Amino acid sequence: MADITVDARGLQCPMPVIKTAQAIAKIDSGQTLEVIATDRGALSDIPAWSKDMGHSLKEEFEADSEYHFIIQKS
Repeated sequence: MADITVDARGLQCPMPVIKTAQAIAKIDSGQTLEVIATDRGALSDIPAWSKDMGHSLKEEFEADSEYHFIIQKS
């Protein structure tokens, strides 16, 4: 279970990444956040952003037409 959840459902690129960046700034290193998105662009955007920022993408899965990402802050 993640420390916080970012609900980016219904948002289009680049908003899921922007919401994720805002949320990760509020947590401590080692904590995790879950991003839930419906925009297919998030499938490439969130992993690429995590890698670029040095954070660890711990899990990625699809459930009920929603994309879930678990990111651990570096």
